[in-house]
Amino acid sequence: MTILLLAENDNSGLSDQTAKALTAASQIGGDVHVLVAGAGAKAAADAASKLTGVSKVLVADDAGLANNLAEPLAALIVSLAPTYDVIIAPATTSAKNVLPRVAALLDVAQVSEIVEVVSADTFKRPIYAGNAIQTVQSSDAKKVITVRTASFAAAGEGG
Repeated sequence: MTILLLAENDNSGLSDQTAKALTAASQIGGDVHVLVAGAGAKAAADAASKLTGVSKVLVADDAGLANNLAEPLAALIVSLAPTYDVIIAPATTSAKNVLPRVAALLDVAQVSEIVEVVSADTFKRPIYAGNAIQTVQSSDAKKVITVRTASFAAAGEGG
């Protein structure tokens, strides 16, 4: 299984949300590739390459990706999607804008804001304003997932 993790970055550095989403991705199992997209994203890519559990870092350094607009970023992810079983990102404002588009373009259901990985296709997520936890099993061949990062510890460095 190969997993694509969309890194949360500000074109100059990597957000700690990425390291927490990496922990969730690692619990799913398989090789984790991190996509760092933006303009001048070298520092963020270097930081991603140091995280434990990252087997490859993909860098999309383009001025068109500088402002984290959903349309070009979703198109980029969909172009990479054929080689990945899981596309995952921290549940940030940016990813909540991009990943539903990716899921729609891939014609799969998105699994939103997971708080626990039960297995490679089964996850727990809060419902009813967090008053209940729902177990969700995805039968889609390709999974698109957002991670509620407060539920996961950050992956360490050493990758």
